Amino acid sequence: MSTDPQDLLRAAGLRVTSQRIAVLTALDSRSHADTESIHRAVQEQQPDITVQSVYVVLAALTEAGILRRIEPAGSPALYERRVGDNHHHVICSACGAVGDVDCVAGSAPCLHPSDAGGGSAQAWRIQTAEVTFWGLCPACQAAERVERST
Repeated sequence: MSTDPQDLLRAAGLRVTSQRIAVLTALDSRSHADTESIHRAVQEQQPDITVQSVYVVLAALTEAGILRRIEPAGSPALYERRVGDNHHHVICSACGAVGDVDCVAGSAPCLHPSDAGGGSAQAWRIQTAEVTFWGLCPACQAAERVERST
């Protein structure tokens, strides 16, 4: 599948607009970006775009499956262009850095929950699963080691 913004929009049945192109382009270099940082990046190309317009574009692109929205606990929603593979995320509990993690079991067993405990998960058609790993990123680990050694 093409990653060209115009091709993505057309394939999803969406009109090609300068705002949508600008948001997609901003996310090319900003994985896991929140609305405010996307808005600032888009303003470099389109100074008159409002944050509300960016929210509307993000919602439309997420609804169309072009973007993925994740909502880490205690953080604003984040958007990324990596879609369709049900990957997971690792988040630094100190600085908030976010990284992608491929499914640890290979395929996607998390999309096929068990009925352990008597639940009715088997009757559900699971579309996505969100697994979030929390820990310290390499930079924060290094800072912690320096802090302990002083």
